[in-house]
Amino acid sequence: MAEDIKTLDDLKSVASVAPAAAPARAPQRDDLGRAYATGKRKDAVARVWVKPGSGKVVVNGKDIAEYFARPVLQMILRQPFEVAGVTGQYDVYATVAGGGLSGQAGAVKHGISKALQLHEPSLRAALKAAGFLTRDSRVVERKKYGKAKARRSFQFSKR
Repeated sequence: MAEDIKTLDDLKSVASVAPAAAPARAPQRDDLGRAYATGKRKDAVARVWVKPGSGKVVVNGKDIAEYFARPVLQMILRQPFEVAGVTGQYDVYATVAGGGLSGQAGAVKHGISKALQLHEPSLRAALKAAGFLTRDSRVVERKKYGKAKARRSFQFSKR
C-alpha cells in the first residue's frame, strides 16, 4: 500500500472508494455451441457436454433411463435443470467412468452444473446457491494394517 492509514478519517476516505465491479462472465462454448465440464464424485469422473436442445440426456451412449435405472439417480441428474429453471432446454452428452452408480450419478450432476454455468453464466447464482458447483470431496477412507477395515478392529477374545 503506497500511503499509510494512520487516522480514522484516512480509513473512511479509502473505504469510500467503491471497488470496481467484477467483469461479467463470458460464456465458454466450442465451435459446435457446446459447453464442456468435468464432474467428480467419490471415484467417479464424468466428462459432460451441454448444448441447447430438447432435454435429451445420454450417458455412455445410453439413454438416462437405461443407464441409471433407479428413479432416484434420474432425479439427481435432473436437479441442476430444475434449480436453474431450464428443464427441457439443454441436451446432455456424458461419459462417466469409475466408482459405482451412485457416485457416477453425482459426478454427472456436478458436471452438468458446471457446464450449464459455463454455457449460460446467468445460471451460476442459482446453481451455486443450491451447492451444485461445489465438488463433494468425501472419499472412502483407506484400510489400515492390523485392522479389519479402515477403523474396525478384529473381534477381541480373552482366550
